[in-house]
Amino acid sequence: MAYQVKLKYLHVSPRKVRLVADAVRGKKVDEAQAILSFVVKKGALPILKLLNSALANAKSASGKIDKLFISKITVDEGPSMKRILPRAKGKGDVLKKRSSHITLVLDEIKENKKKKK
Repeated sequence: MAYQVKLKYLHVSPRKVRLVADAVRGKKVDEAQAILSFVVKKGALPILKLLNSALANAKSASGKIDKLFISKITVDEGPSMKRILPRAKGKGDVLKKRSSHITLVLDEIKENKKKKK
C-alpha cells in the first residue's frame, strides 16, 4: 500500500530542494533517514520531517515499516512573493522569494518469486 504525504508552501526555492530530493529518491526508508540527517542543505530538514510523518502514518495504518522505500518524491513550484529592492535613480528591482510544494510517496518493496528450471 502506498502512503502519500504533502508539504506545501515551504519557503525554500524548488531548485535547492530538488538537489536533496534527488539524493533520496528510490532509497529505503532507513537509508534515506541517514542521508537526510547528514546532508548540509536547507531543504534536508523539511524533507526529513516529511519522511518521518509518512512513516508515522504507515506505522499507524499497518505497522510494517521495514519494507518501505521512497517510490516517488516530487518538488513543485509554489507561489512567489514579490519584493522590491531599491536601486539607484529611483528604480527598483523585483526580488522573487520562491516557495515549494513537496509530495512524497512511500511504497512497499515487492519481492519477485521466480522459479528456475
